[in-house]
Amino acid sequence: MSDVKFIGLDVHKTSISAAVLDEGGKLVMQAVFVTDAAAILGFIGGVKGSLHVTFEESTPAAWLHALLKPAVAEVLVCNPRRNALLKSGNKSDRIDARKLAELLRAGLLSPVYHDETPTQTLKELGRSYRSVTDDTTRVMRRLKALYRSLAIDSGGKKLYTRRRREQWLNQLRQVGQRYRAERMFEQFDLLQGLRRQIRCDLIQEGRKHTATAVLSSVPFVGPIRSALLIARVQTPFRFRTKRQFWAYCGLALETRSSADHQVVDGELRRKSKPVFIRGLNLNHNHDLKNIFKSAATTASASPGPFRDFYENLLGKGMKPEMARLTLARKIAAISLIVWKKGERFDPEQLKTQAA
Repeated sequence: MSDVKFIGLDVHKTSISAAVLDEGGKLVMQAVFVTDAAAILGFIGGVKGSLHVTFEESTPAAWLHALLKPAVAEVLVCNPRRNALLKSGNKSDRIDARKLAELLRAGLLSPVYHDETPTQTLKELGRSYRSVTDDTTRVMRRLKALYRSLAIDSGGKKLYTRRRREQWLNQLRQVGQRYRAERMFEQFDLLQGLRRQIRCDLIQEGRKHTATAVLSSVPFVGPIRSALLIARVQTPFRFRTKRQFWAYCGLALETRSSADHQVVDGELRRKSKPVFIRGLNLNHNHDLKNIFKSAATTASASPGPFRDFYENLLGKGMKPEMARLTLARKIAAISLIVWKKGERFDPEQLKTQAA
């Protein structure tokens, strides 16, 4: 009798439901225990054999992966968007745990990348920088909305300069509106100072990684985008080809077709109808997409080899939005190449087919 066991875990904030299958698919154990390291390891220690464990990607997934990896033969964190089987039939914690174990046993799960790398500090700094940047943008939009609601022109960035602060406040005659604006300006100033500090810490932490110097050599990637790129991707060798990287970054084109073949003179032949393009893939890492889209937007308006590449695309009749997408794919492909090779950017790479 084989001693291989497949364990599905349905993880929640306070509890975990577990189902254990043997190699033949027979349910040999079910359990419910609290979401606690000691309880989880106690359950795992009570199951004999070579253990293969799966659970869905969620907020505690990284913690649980690090906890279980030394204790079992395999830990597979699966993509919940791909688990269509969980959406059919009856649903409960026990049922979901068993379905996960069955999918793991059948090899039908799509894994989410998790690994022990020295990028955890950089990752947390990147999250902090993104959160503070989002909060700053939110306050800026609220200030603009306040002045716009009073038909006061506040276009551009002139509203946020400190030397004109009193002039802007004097335009608000109503006491409550002025009070609201003062508090938002205070909040904006605090967030700006905090953002600058986190930015410096992020750049300093990024310099500890050798890949930063290589990625920063790519025009318009720079130290901030390099640090965020390393924090999100961790290692470029996750992606065998640039097209896999494009899909992860949300830069891959999705196509749709159906009934691709027909019978002609008794033979099955492929139809010559065109494949329908449905836009960029929706399942992707949004931070990486923002990195390469913003880099492409800046590069298309600034002198340099990337702008020459962009204008060449426009000269061939490509629409500006498609040219920027192609440029973003180009920057992503070059970043992946130089990262893998450990070589600095060479403008000659723009002459090769990378997008």
